[in-house]
Amino acid sequence: MALIEDMFKTNAVTGVAIGVAALLLGPTLFPAIGRVLRPAAKTVIKGGLVLYRETVGAIGDLTTDLVEEAKRELEHGGPERAAGAVSAAAGNRESVREKH
Repeated sequence: MALIEDMFKTNAVTGVAIGVAALLLGPTLFPAIGRVLRPAAKTVIKGGLVLYRETVGAIGDLTTDLVEEAKRELEHGGPERAAGAVSAAAGNRESVREKH
């Protein structure tokens, strides 16, 4: 920002010279910068994708394990235990609502 502000404080010749230099060097300089930065940008994107996949995979594994564990408990405990688990869960929801 300071560079742009300083450019307007100086004379017009300096501003025109910078503009002409940008026009002449732009077509050759920007593609070169793009070739250098492209691999870095791809690496950052790949890292984000890997992190996302690992996070979603871990959440999926956790929920799958919890569901399987709950199914096993319900199967081994019979219908009485299942009814108790449902009423206990309902009681927990009520106590949470009362706290808020």
